[in-house]
Amino acid sequence: MIRLTINGLEVSVEDGMTVLEAAEFLGFPIPTLCHMDGLSPYGACRLCVVEIGEGARAKLVSSCSYPAEEGLIVRTASTRVLRARRMIIELLLASCPQSKIIQDLAASLGVTRQRFRQEHEDCILCGLCVRMCEEQMMAKAIGFRHRGDQRSIGTPFDIQSDECRTCGACMYVCPACQLRCTYTEPEKAVCGGCENLAPPCVDKDPFDDMMCYMNPCVACELQKD
Repeated sequence: MIRLTINGLEVSVEDGMTVLEAAEFLGFPIPTLCHMDGLSPYGACRLCVVEIGEGARAKLVSSCSYPAEEGLIVRTASTRVLRARRMIIELLLASCPQSKIIQDLAASLGVTRQRFRQEHEDCILCGLCVRMCEEQMMAKAIGFRHRGDQRSIGTPFDIQSDECRTCGACMYVCPACQLRCTYTEPEKAVCGGCENLAPPCVDKDPFDDMMCYMNPCVACELQKD
């Protein structure tokens, strides 16, 4: 067993767990987009960032690919973490503004609009379809091509692969291919209609270092009464 501290709580988890697996096992929710049970971790979306360490040496890491280590200090919802997640979700909205999954994640993080020029490229290069095709369907019909801003997903030489069985698994896991929202204007980039959250304690003292991570939020539930 490995002993570490998550959100101020000393815990023990099994050897070989990632920080994401340890946090979720203990009930600390961490948003993810490119992660899926049964597929290898990829760390593409960076929404699962957490803060490890203390003081000037503290840093952000992707929890889906960072191993749980002895003595590790983890904060899953600090001010720095939430600021990074909000920036990341705005960038994702600029690439795929009509994805309901990204819209819901944005609403849950308190993002009401995105400040970047919308590209409408749809594909966010999360790699879910590539990993699903290779690891679960055993086909390897699609993969990544090129590098940098030319990086894309497709078949070799843009020719339909003989390995493809048209099973549809790639579309099933794709956040851009699933349910769509209709808003396309920057000022209405996040409708928030499906998940309208406004935690009363976020961004207020004494929660500067540790934001609310309860799900559902205790304070929010009390407000309903």
